[in-house]
Amino acid sequence: MKTIDTCGQKLYSPLIPAVKAMCETAPGERLEIIMNNVEAFQDLKEYLAEQSIGFREIYDGEQMILQFKM
Repeated sequence: MKTIDTCGQKLYSPLIPAVKAMCETAPGERLEIIMNNVEAFQDLKEYLAEQSIGFREIYDGEQMILQFKM
């Protein structure tokens, strides 16, 4: 499983490294995105749902994690 941690991203949206990782992930490979930005987390969940990509969401304190298979 490839893990992308976007916590603390200040220069640009945390969606940028998340989308970049999704583009670089091979079909069937598992991906884990760690965020602490609620708006970006919701946007990513909406996108995955629109694309019919099942995901698992985990809440760990201030961190939110999405796990899914491309």
